[in-house]
Amino acid sequence: MKLLLLHLLYVQATPLNSTQCSANSIATPQVYGAEITSLTTALVTNYALEIPTFSNNWPAQNISGLSFCQINVTLTHPGANDTVLNQVWLPLEAWNERFVGIGGGGYEAVSNWDTLAPAVQRGYAAVGTDAGVGMNPNSADAWALASPGNVNQYLLLNFASRSVHEMTVIGKQIVESFYGNPPKYSYWQGCSTGGRQGLGEAQNYPDDYDGIVASAPAVNWNDFTPAQQWPFTVMNNERHFPRQCEFDYATAAAVSACDAIDGLVDGIIGAPGRCFFDPVTIVGQTFECDDNSTVVFSNDTAKVIRMIWDGPRTEDGAPAAQVWKGPTTLDGDSLWYGILRGANFSTLALTFTWPNGSTVAQPFAISDSWFRDFLYKNASADTAKIDYSEFQSLFQKSHQQYDSVIGTSDANLGPFRKRGAKMITWQGLADSTIMPNGTANYYDRVNSIYPDTQDFYRVFFAPGVGHCGNGYGPLPDDVLGALRDWVENGTVPETLATTSASAINGTIRHQALCPYPAVSKYKNGDPIMSTSYECANEF
Repeated sequence: MKLLLLHLLYVQATPLNSTQCSANSIATPQVYGAEITSLTTALVTNYALEIPTFSNNWPAQNISGLSFCQINVTLTHPGANDTVLNQVWLPLEAWNERFVGIGGGGYEAVSNWDTLAPAVQRGYAAVGTDAGVGMNPNSADAWALASPGNVNQYLLLNFASRSVHEMTVIGKQIVESFYGNPPKYSYWQGCSTGGRQGLGEAQNYPDDYDGIVASAPAVNWNDFTPAQQWPFTVMNNERHFPRQCEFDYATAAAVSACDAIDGLVDGIIGAPGRCFFDPVTIVGQTFECDDNSTVVFSNDTAKVIRMIWDGPRTEDGAPAAQVWKGPTTLDGDSLWYGILRGANFSTLALTFTWPNGSTVAQPFAISDSWFRDFLYKNASADTAKIDYSEFQSLFQKSHQQYDSVIGTSDANLGPFRKRGAKMITWQGLADSTIMPNGTANYYDRVNSIYPDTQDFYRVFFAPGVGHCGNGYGPLPDDVLGALRDWVENGTVPETLATTSASAINGTIRHQALCPYPAVSKYKNGDPIMSTSYECANEF
């Protein structure tokens, strides 16, 4: 969700008295419903940044010698008692006449100001906002409650949608004031929360951006966020806490059973929606954990894992015979999807084993904060005590109280479509944080309204890739570039080019991603070449 490692090598940021990057030369933006409380500038020179892994849609890279004008705009909403910081970074040279908004992750509206740097390096004027909620991606404890029992609805609205729109309005005005011309095109780039923010812009403010990259989007917020808490609830109710090595053993068994579905045995489940591996089949098998202890895979462990894969249910937690009737179809008793087979368990089903051998479950911080802060409205609530019946009630409460604020699930993209804007979503099929089937579900609902959805919105799934990156699967090379080509030149992204390290031997591999509902299937030839794959709807 957040840039994994940011190493700031050298930054010089000093107030500038020249006319180019000074507060006196920038017209104060006008934002309806908000009051600008300050506008300051700083000249940043010789900025350097190391991004060691693929993150927030940018590849691993080293940035150095970057110079830009940083403009800080602080605002408040009268009566809300909030303070929102927006930053606009403007390249001093070689501006490409494009504007890009950068999204956040978890409970951050922007995942660290440094995430603006790759855009500036590529010539974009970039903008981000803290939405007035600070910089803690894992918890909303610091801002969620105005007082015990009372959610701070102003800050929740900021985080949900208002601040992204306002930062966009501010950013465009500053770009025009600074350069003397408005941007020719405006784009959005974000993953996870950033993906939700992008889709929220398409749903609520369709005129803000000409093109949107909304990766692994945190839409259907009030479905998937409670569903993230399901593994923790299952383990506590079943009173069984598998060790991480047991989860890993089941994942490896699922990969072994379903690896060949896409036509290639490569250590990756290329079509997890067609994988129905049942962990009951490995009950009784023995294996070694990292501490060299011998473990027997048990019926209790198989039940917990199956329930996690099935996802939250309206019943007493007993798994149905088969939930996956299709890529996005939910079983009648299902509340939402579970993680797909092949994704790791260590995010949503994290357990810790003490030296004495006892194992305990740990909740996923983001969903746990949602339950405590927004459903219980009590930051000290004990979520380990939630039973299946209460879980269902809380799931419904999440919808009843917050769909209109942060659901971001409206499939009516008519105004966005009508103005000719374009949007690309991509997500890893081994995403262990946000369920890929939820993303496909959203696309299916859009497509049910607009049969020409592929003309303005395309979704691509990457086999073996985790949340916003990671894993051994194919990572997109340049989604923003593909989006620009679609918006500006009419070049439809029939596939997305990728580069990745093979799960088998580390060989660099290229595999084109296909627009959903098609899946990339191995055809023949060298598996490291994109020409060896084809887009297929059937296997």
